[in-house]
Amino acid sequence: MSRTRAAVLSGVACAVGLAFAAVVAGPAAKDWYDNRHDEAASYSSGKEAKRDRASVPRWLPDEAKRIEYAMKTTGGDRLLKATLPSSSLPEGCAPHKPEAAPPPPAIGSAWFPRHAEQRAAARCGLYYAYMEGNTLYAWQANDDWIAANKA
Repeated sequence: MSRTRAAVLSGVACAVGLAFAAVVAGPAAKDWYDNRHDEAASYSSGKEAKRDRASVPRWLPDEAKRIEYAMKTTGGDRLLKATLPSSSLPEGCAPHKPEAAPPPPAIGSAWFPRHAEQRAAARCGLYYAYMEGNTLYAWQANDDWIAANKA
C-alpha cells in the first residue's frame, strides 16, 4: 500500500472516529454537564428523609411514605413527591390560589408531573404544592429561596 493511500485511510478512520465520538459522547457529556448539580433520593418515610437531608422541608409529616426528592446543589430548586396518611394538606401548608401561575419547576424528574405550576393550590413554606388523592406534589423555586435567605 502506498504512503498516500495509507495516509488517506488513516485520515478517514480518524474522521469517522471523531464523528462517532461527537454523536455518541457529545450528548452524554452535555447531559452530564447540564445535570452535574442535580441530586435525587427516595425515602420510605418523611422521618427518614428529614433525618438524611437538612434540605427536606420540616413541614413534611414524619408519617409520609414513598418520598421522592430532587434538588439542585447550586441553589434552592427542589421537587418533592410524598404519599400522605390522608388527602389533607400537611400542617404548615395553606390553600393558595395565585393570581398568575407560579414559576414552573426549574428541574425535572420522571416521577414529577409536567406543568405542575398549572395545578398549584397551596403554599407549604416556600414550596408550591397540590394534592392528587393522598399524593402531595411540591416544588420550590430558586428565586423564592434566594429571597428568603437574604434576611
